[in-house]
Amino acid sequence: ASNSPKSSLPVPMAPPVYVDLAYIPNHCSGKNTDPEFFRRVRASYYVVSGNDAANGEPSRAVLDALLEGKSQWGDNLQVTLIPTHDTEVTREWYQQTHEKQQELNIMVLASSSTVVMQDESFPACKIEF
Repeated sequence: ASNSPKSSLPVPMAPPVYVDLAYIPNHCSGKNTDPEFFRRVRASYYVVSGNDAANGEPSRAVLDALLEGKSQWGDNLQVTLIPTHDTEVTREWYQQTHEKQQELNIMVLASSSTVVMQDESFPACKIEF
């Protein structure tokens, strides 16, 4: 092992990965998700689980990065964004970027179902592949 500090090497270009479902890392925090994530990980469904405004979760910058990354895909595949919480950030982003979402074939699902388990209830969304 070397004692020299790690250099910051550029990430090599690689073909994108196509998946059915992807969880946006770190509760959709801007700490480690950027447009490059959405250029490389192309999903039919992205789950946004952030619900902590004090920590910037979900991050408006990450939601904007989805738009930027998807705009570079070169095809118009349908993408569905699934927020697990109703937050002010997601509502404002949805309203302010709705035209761009339509142009890029991005649909945002609102959870309209509730699951009740062991005295606890939470919103739910059914996804079929």
